[in-house]
This record gives sequence, structure tokens and C-alpha cells, in this order.
Amino acid sequence: MRRRGLTVLLGALFTALLSIGVLRVPIPYVVLGPGPTVNTLGTADGKEVIQITGRETSTSAGQLRLTTVGVQPTVRLRSAIAGWFSDDEAVVPRELVYPPGESTEQVEQRNAEDFKVSQTSAETAALRELGFPVQVVVKTVAADGPSAGLLKVGDIVTSVDGQPVPVAAKLTELVRAKPAGTALTIGYTRDGVPATAKVTSREQDGRPRIGIEIDQQQPHPFTLSIDLGDIGGPSAGLMFALGIVDKLTPADLTGGKVIAGTGTIDDEGTVGPIGGIAQKLVGAKRAGAKAFLVPADNCAEAVRNPQPDLPLLRVGSLTEAMTALETLRAGGQPTRC
Repeated sequence: MRRRGLTVLLGALFTALLSIGVLRVPIPYVVLGPGPTVNTLGTADGKEVIQITGRETSTSAGQLRLTTVGVQPTVRLRSAIAGWFSDDEAVVPRELVYPPGESTEQVEQRNAEDFKVSQTSAETAALRELGFPVQVVVKTVAADGPSAGLLKVGDIVTSVDGQPVPVAAKLTELVRAKPAGTALTIGYTRDGVPATAKVTSREQDGRPRIGIEIDQQQPHPFTLSIDLGDIGGPSAGLMFALGIVDKLTPADLTGGKVIAGTGTIDDEGTVGPIGGIAQKLVGAKRAGAKAFLVPADNCAEAVRNPQPDLPLLRVGSLTEAMTALETLRAGGQPTRC
């Protein structure tokens, strides 16, 4: 009996030690949790997030907070089990965040690049909303290309077959929408005088082209920059754009409230979907948000992961986001998810 008891004790001890070892072994998952939130109308590390010089700016009684997702890249079974039972965290396969063949450093570098692009698009979209149009300017004309003798360096391209060209990407889209060999009517302005030219596209590198390089410009009489580090990805675009508009207009978009949100944004002001909406809602609630701006394509997921007393406002564009905030400020009911 004494030998059997010793065997049971040793077996239990071995099982416990094995369990501890298993709990400490890294597994191919990551834990997503609420990340920090930042007021785009405020400061970070002692500097204004949105910096404007050469023009008077307004102040806001409230806040416009961008939201983020925190990622725990190295996960052990113990942490994964805790995450699975947590209402605020999500455990997902590692490959969804760190694709196979890419190092953590490479993913972080790509996220930093996406973040920079989101800032640029936020500036473009906000300034267009404020009446500063983009100019798609001819930078070079290929000597033997379709546009030679028709377009010149410095021309501002305004349309293709009557369809407006509000940003550079739209010109590329319109040219590629029709097969190579199509005669396109290119609207342009030269020295302030509008004109058109018939340019027949040619195939190059497998795509229709018209033989010009373009530059996107957006003249405005002040300087504008965004200064915020240690955040990656494109999902802050909407809140940056709203922050710019708020600073450059007399109206306080916040209505004195803490407004949080998320969403990518392109040069034309279209708001796109993001990841981690559930965790961002938790972060917003912790930051005291009174409303949350949700990209239209994320509404279903947001509704499945609500936070108490945090209205979900559906937005598909910068204009819609501004309208929602104006309606909320006036005591109305903005469109909800």
C-alpha cells in the first residue's frame, strides 16, 4: 500500500509538472485586446497631434479619439485560455496578424507605412471637404507616347470622357476601364484655359496607358502635418480627417463630448472597414466615449459586440461622419448600426 501511494503521488507530481510545462509553451496564436486611444484634437508626447501653421485654428470642448488594438504576439496556453474566457480579448491564429514568411519586424514596417498613407489620405480628404480641390497635374509626357503633342507638362487633367478626375487614382481607373486602343477625350486646363484632347490609349505592361506621369497636388495657404508615433495600420484615417476639419472650422464637431471611432479613409473621403472592432469598442468605452463612429461594413460585427450606453453611428464617408456628429450635437438621432 505504501508503494502504491508513492506511485500515485509521483504520478500526480509528474502530471502537474507536465501541465506547467505545457502551459508555458508558446502556441501559434495571438491575443488581441483594447489598445490605447488618442485624442486627435489634443497632444501626444508633448506635441499637438494635428499641427497647423499659417491659419487660425479653433479649439474644441470635446475629443475625437482614434482607437487601436493591442496585440500580444507571443502567447502561451495559459494566456490563450484566459483570452478565450475574456469578454474584452480575442484569441486568433497568429497567421492572421503575422502572415507566414513575414517577420514581426516586416509586419510592423508595413503597418507603419499604412499609417503614413492613412495620414496623407486623411489630409487630402479633409481639405477636399473644406473646399481645397486636388489637382491632377501632368508631370512628364512620353516623347513617343499617346499624349505626345497633345498634353504638356503642367496641364491639369480634369476629366476622362466627361467623367470628373477628382484625384490621381481616378484618372488611372478611368483610363484602365476601357481597352487599349480606345480614343479617350481628356479634359484639361492649361494656363487657366480649359480644353480637351483625343488621346488613344496603348497597352503597356499589360494595361492601357496614355503615356503620361502625373502628380497629385492640393494647394492651400497653410501648412498641415500629423505627428503621432508608435501606432500602425490604416484605421486612424477617419478620425484624423475629422480632427483636421474640426480644427480648421469654427464649429465644434464634438459638441463637447468624447467621440471615438475608427475607419480607413481614401483620398475621396470614403470610409473603409477595419479589424478588431470589438476590442476598439472596449477601448472607447474605457476612454469615456459617448458615441462611436463605425464604418458601414463593420456595423454587423459592432452590433454583436456592443458596449453599454455607447451608441454605434454608421458612417460610409467623411461627409456622413460629419453629418452624424452635427445631428448628434443638435440633439437629433444620427443613423445607427
